[in-house]
Amino acid sequence: MKNTSQLFIEALENEGVEYIFGVPGEENLDFLNALKDSKIKLILTRHEQGAGFMAATYGRLTGKVGVCLSTLGPGATNLVTCAAYAQLGGMPICMITGQKPIKKSKQGRFQIIDVVEMMKPITKYTKQIVNGNLIPSIVRDAFRLAVEERPGAVHLELPEDIASESVDESIKTIPIHRTYIPYAEDAILDEAARLIHNAKMPLLLIGAGANRKRISKSVESFIKQTGIWFFSTQMGKGIVNKGDEYSLGTASLSANDFIHHAIDKADLIINVGHDVIEKPPFFMEEGGKKVIHLNFFPADIDEIYFPQVEVIGDIADSIERLGTKIDKNSNWDFSYFKRVTNYIREHINNSIAKVQPDDAPTPQTLVQCIRDILNDDDILTLDNGVYKIWFARNYIAKEPNTILLDNALATMGAGLPSAMMAKIIEPNKQVIGVCGDGGFMMNSQEMETAVRLGLDLVVVVIRDNSYGMIRWKQKGHGMDDFGLTYGNPEFVEYAKSYGANGMSVHKLKELKPTLQEALKQKGVTLVEVNIDYSENQYLLNEEFAIKPAELE
Repeated sequence: MKNTSQLFIEALENEGVEYIFGVPGEENLDFLNALKDSKIKLILTRHEQGAGFMAATYGRLTGKVGVCLSTLGPGATNLVTCAAYAQLGGMPICMITGQKPIKKSKQGRFQIIDVVEMMKPITKYTKQIVNGNLIPSIVRDAFRLAVEERPGAVHLELPEDIASESVDESIKTIPIHRTYIPYAEDAILDEAARLIHNAKMPLLLIGAGANRKRISKSVESFIKQTGIWFFSTQMGKGIVNKGDEYSLGTASLSANDFIHHAIDKADLIINVGHDVIEKPPFFMEEGGKKVIHLNFFPADIDEIYFPQVEVIGDIADSIERLGTKIDKNSNWDFSYFKRVTNYIREHINNSIAKVQPDDAPTPQTLVQCIRDILNDDDILTLDNGVYKIWFARNYIAKEPNTILLDNALATMGAGLPSAMMAKIIEPNKQVIGVCGDGGFMMNSQEMETAVRLGLDLVVVVIRDNSYGMIRWKQKGHGMDDFGLTYGNPEFVEYAKSYGANGMSVHKLKELKPTLQEALKQKGVTLVEVNIDYSENQYLLNEEFAIKPAELE
């Protein structure tokens, strides 16, 4: 006789699941027993967050649903951050959690919380399974919802007694059919084309919602055909080659950063893939710049975002068809955008050049070094910290999903699991994960998982012995330096204790040769970089408040 757990595994196989990441508990034992005979690979992690972040990154890179597993109670609560990470970041993920028997239990309320209710605000779908015969339809519905626009998190709870119950042998899995997204009407595309044609300084914005496989080529073709300049949000970074001649770069956290002078000058923003989870890169005002909203969904209207034209439908199709209605226009003037771009590049080069070989590396020099040693299609993953601003601002991403950063939930602790997942999916590409010492230590135990999996992976740990982002903010508010510093392990020895390699960098002249050597090493290599953040306050606050004469 087949039981619920075996049918559940069959349903997951039907969905094309390759991996399940997790930390099982006693409530998952029947499920685990069914999984051992499956072609689905179980990847045991050292914490549920590691499992959830890996599953979310799988969803982000493949467009398919990443799956993770935990027990009840504390195991399920440890997945809450991962659910929010996937939900806000638009990453398809399915979380499977255990539960005590629901028909008869002799353990009272031990470890029991209402996980389904807990997951409701941070998922697209959450359900407790009470009848094993319904597994095929429940799994098919959950997976369909996880990948539909906007992608996100779903959750299924499998109680211990239901997991072991027999099911009807005639129950079969449900065939998968592709869902097609509607196309925008010609009339609205014509209206958008007229607005673009009549603009003086149109500017294309690429947001998080455009970070889908088919969209990149469509947007790139549109830019080359029309010659319209573009910039991206942090989550839209890499969708189009940021080294392109028409690129302004990435909108940053600092409102006065030089790129924002160009955004302010534009009289029309063509907003492709706007997603409200990101900090707005511009504000609308009555009588100010016009906005075309081009997305899968209508705009969320508020006091700072009320687009005049909304092109709703499949983004790739919309941008392709819009491009056929627009020719390069002599009425457009992009000279200011070019001046801003040249100034930004010169400013970055100057800030790098002034750091001497015997000085400690700065975030700018670290960004440039990693860009120099990675190929265009290699992958960089980031945790969260003040260094992320520098990578978002300065790192030139030349292909989609070659820099994985989180500007949605912006949680710490995801950088290492994301790098591990990227390497599993792309074993022939070089992968570097960059973490602050704070974020790294939140899930550093996954170093053991990475070593056990035999991954050739470089993990850069930026050491400043503090929660640097908040410390920078504290200084910017004129407050005393208080409550944000801590000690650290000896990272080289810490890495070696897991069976990984360990290296340390104290001077700029050591940085590139050390990273190059790390990339040649077999296995996991941790590179500790002792960073100099002393200029953060001036470069990210005070200097940006001064508009350069060259941009007047």
